[in-house]
Amino acid sequence: MTIAQALEKPIRALGGTWDTQRAVTVLRDAGHGHGDRRQQEKRARSALRDLAAAGVITRTEWDSATYRLATGER
Repeated sequence: MTIAQALEKPIRALGGTWDTQRAVTVLRDAGHGHGDRRQQEKRARSALRDLAAAGVITRTEWDSATYRLATGER
């Protein structure tokens, strides 16, 4: 299972907006919390970008790394 896949299920289940810190918390709880804070944030941002590229989530604003479930999802 990829990091993005580990994040996708909670995003679909919980909905709402997702930023780096929320993603870090969920990934840490799922056992992907190794490394320092910077490494965890980098991993979370990468997973969020992967999910956005796959059409699962969409950015809420162009200048913010905040996402929500894509329209038509859920």
